[in-house]
Amino acid sequence: MAHKDSTSLRERLRLPAGEPVDLSRYDAAATPAGPHGKAAGRAATARIGERLAVLQERLWAASTGGDRRRVLLVLQGMDTSGKGGTVKHVIGLLNPSGCRITAFKAPTAEERAHPFLWRVEQALPIRGELGIFDRSHYEDVLVARVRELAPAPEIARRYEQINRFERSLTGDGVTLVKCFLHISYEEQRRRLLKRLDKPEKRWKFAASDIDDRALWPAFQEAYEIAMERCGTSNAPWYLIPADHKWYRNWAVSTLLLEHFEELDPRYPQADFDVAACRKRLLERP
Repeated sequence: MAHKDSTSLRERLRLPAGEPVDLSRYDAAATPAGPHGKAAGRAATARIGERLAVLQERLWAASTGGDRRRVLLVLQGMDTSGKGGTVKHVIGLLNPSGCRITAFKAPTAEERAHPFLWRVEQALPIRGELGIFDRSHYEDVLVARVRELAPAPEIARRYEQINRFERSLTGDGVTLVKCFLHISYEEQRRRLLKRLDKPEKRWKFAASDIDDRALWPAFQEAYEIAMERCGTSNAPWYLIPADHKWYRNWAVSTLLLEHFEELDPRYPQADFDVAACRKRLLERP
């Protein structure tokens, strides 16, 4: 069972806007407010999925009546933190016709020829959609910072560019749900070993994954800086303990449900005479 008090999961997992972040203070194996155990967590996530599917359909339907609102789920985290798994187990419960999923990889030559936000703007959800970013514009202040792919002053400017960009999104009817999937160094090792030990998982593995573990402290620092500088009241960061996959899925599902329930989308009113149309159908064989 989940927690009994009235505190929303949003309140529990939301990082304070603009405050320093120390990831070492957060237990990646914690399950705050979650169900008791894997079986209960999976069952609860399935129930949440049923409710989410209804609300997502209502949002999609509302767009046909002029509702401009949409939702954008941003998933960030270290390798093996479960961004793809979250898409599979959470978004997989929904109608794909109302979802737009984008996995951001290393930028192409065309993308590098544009400002860094250009490729993100091309992938934004249209009204009525739930957009999902597997990685996002934050790669340009994470990977770019750690690997020194851009000068330090340029990286520094990007934080405020991201803030302006996200303010423009929320001002245009986008509900942003930014999730950092927080796993431990030890759990990442276990997941990489599983990829090596299972032939059907080896396609996900690269030898460079082992080398990248040496950059763990630098990436943790880069995330801390990004979440401090780009966590705002309109676009906060949610820290999801992700060592337990079942909890990660339940938590992201619950966060989405809370946001959708707050939006409370409604089916649009019919713009035609329902009774007259029904009569016509009945009159004709």
